[in-house]
Amino acid sequence: MKPDRQSVILDIISEQVIETQNQLMLALTERGIKSTQATLSRDIKDLGLVKQCGPDGVYRYAVVKQSAAENLSQKRKAILRQGVVSFDLAQNLLVIKTLPGLAMNACSVIDSMHLEKLVGTLAGDNTAFLAMKDNESAQELYQEIEKIIFDS
Repeated sequence: MKPDRQSVILDIISEQVIETQNQLMLALTERGIKSTQATLSRDIKDLGLVKQCGPDGVYRYAVVKQSAAENLSQKRKAILRQGVVSFDLAQNLLVIKTLPGLAMNACSVIDSMHLEKLVGTLAGDNTAFLAMKDNESAQELYQEIEKIIFDS
């Protein structure tokens, strides 16, 4: 539910001028999604939304353009840094080897990046498969993961 709700939040702020959390909550309700203020605050933080001044001088929620790696919290980065043993490309697939039992955590971190070209993730015990729409987007994700794991 959380990824769906956050996806709708991104749609709403791209389509409408949303100045307050209350306006955002009302817009979610109009789309059939109920949320508490606390949940909405966490979603705003998770998505890295900020208030920016628009061309009309009105402050509104917006997405800060950062790489997926920059949007991850330190806790999520630590999961990848400490749990990933190796990773490699196979055309549009990225294969991640983790310590035993951590593949699902790696998939969860990747899913939280809200990558537009991520088709899906699949986790076993110590292996995760990430399917991207094309080879180029798989290469970009490979570089993002490399940046997360090797840059401190």
